[in-house]
Amino acid sequence: MADLSEFLQYYKLADALVEKAGKEQLAECARLLALNLAHYQGLYGEVPLSETLAMVNALEPNDGQVALLADGMEILVGALGSVLSGLGEEKH
Repeated sequence: MADLSEFLQYYKLADALVEKAGKEQLAECARLLALNLAHYQGLYGEVPLSETLAMVNALEPNDGQVALLADGMEILVGALGSVLSGLGEEKH
C-alpha cells in the first residue's frame, strides 16, 4: 500500500484551518474551489463525481490515488489559507 503520510499531514492542516474559518470563509473557499473545478472542466472535460467518490472510499488506494488525495488536500489547504489570510478581498 502507498504511503499516506503526506495526505494525512495536509488533512490535519485542513482540519485546523477549517476550525479557524467562519461560515462565510468556508463558503468563499467552496466557491473558489468550484470555480477552479469549472475552469478545469472547461479545459479538459467533466470530472465524474462517481469516480472521485469511489477513490475517496477505497479501502486501499493505489499509489496514483494516494498522490491525487494528497494533491487535493494541498489544494484545499491553499484555498483555505488564501481565504483566511484575506487574499482577493477588496481593500477599502
